[in-house]
Amino acid sequence: MRRNTLLVVLIAFVATGCFASFNVRDYSTSAELFKAGMDKYRKGKWNDAATAFERLTLDLPTRDTLLPLAHWFLAKSRLERDERLLAAQAFIRLTETLPDDSLADDALLESGRAYAGLWKRPSLDPQYGLLAQTQFRLLQGVYPTSKLVDSAKVELARLDEMFASKDYETGSHYMRRKAYDSAILYFKDVVRNWPESDKARQAMLRMVEIYRTPVLNYKQDAAEVCDALRAAFPTDREVMATCRLTPGDSTSTAAVRR
Repeated sequence: MRRNTLLVVLIAFVATGCFASFNVRDYSTSAELFKAGMDKYRKGKWNDAATAFERLTLDLPTRDTLLPLAHWFLAKSRLERDERLLAAQAFIRLTETLPDDSLADDALLESGRAYAGLWKRPSLDPQYGLLAQTQFRLLQGVYPTSKLVDSAKVELARLDEMFASKDYETGSHYMRRKAYDSAILYFKDVVRNWPESDKARQAMLRMVEIYRTPVLNYKQDAAEVCDALRAAFPTDREVMATCRLTPGDSTSTAAVRR
């Protein structure tokens, strides 16, 4: 009885096409395939949607109004499947193929975000962070009047914090190992390259700590960094605690800039 019931259910599924695979050849026109792709996209069938839109990006002529949408939804389908690298590449193809389309600046922003999503921690290889940075800067340079420029600036600031954190963590590693010269070099890079990041403040504080270690005892250098800290962060409690004014403090910031 149970076997017969399962057989009946299986036949019903096959009869209704529930096991049928999506085939782009089943659609005679690009408009029909696009409609089918959108239907799959709305239903969350991202793989079928990507198959439809990818075929359209290959078949549609450049002037077809469906082409930018096919690129866009191909990239979005890839994102939904967490295929960020493929999604970034699809967004970039939209921008490169149709730079004058209204979706071109959106695609640049989304390609940068897709790359950025692949750089999950500062300690990892920053290759995708650099690629993301390139896309956001392209958006600013190629489409300076775009309403998305402000969003690109926010994304770049977030990446700056990541880059700054990477060098800061390296400097901290050398500091823990008492390799002070190497630590100072990395901390100075943080201050020089990402002065607006919070890690710049932290890097300067660590430099003060290093300069004050008994093995170095660079009082003048510590005082100069403290001058810069007090000027940049006059109300910061950690700065005020670390850099209390004492006789002989300098008013120069040369140590930070060297």
